[in-house]
Amino acid sequence: MDHAVINAPFGQLRLTADRDILTGIEFLLEREALKKPVSAILRKTQAQLDAYFANPRHRFDLPMRLEGTAFQQSVWQALCDIRPGSPLTYGQLAKNLGTAPRAVGGACGSNPIPIIVPCHRVVSASGIGGFMKTRYLGPLNIKSWLLAHEQGKQ
Repeated sequence: MDHAVINAPFGQLRLTADRDILTGIEFLLEREALKKPVSAILRKTQAQLDAYFANPRHRFDLPMRLEGTAFQQSVWQALCDIRPGSPLTYGQLAKNLGTAPRAVGGACGSNPIPIIVPCHRVVSASGIGGFMKTRYLGPLNIKSWLLAHEQGKQ
């Protein structure tokens, strides 16, 4: 396994890869020492994330491995179909998938490659909802930044 720690407009990200396949992106809530990407896949991931941070319409093209249940896989695929700047509610996505909103929320919280698999594009019917399996301010600030960025407000 290879990893890097990079800066993002809202903090830091840890990128992980197994050989030439991206396996994870983690939002770091506490600062860590930066670790420059060494492998080709992590350098390409950083370049594509930088392109997204410059233009939220950037289309990611990276080899990824998303490990999860068949249900999680179906939710993650559906997330990739949500257009930037056009969030859906947990209920809307659940209806599209024939399941329950809480199940969608659970799959979103288990997403190993956020941003690229855009779980931040799913919100509650009454507000922003949760993020990173929590409703704490730090993660919600990241989700708010991502949503505002995609709506041209950043």
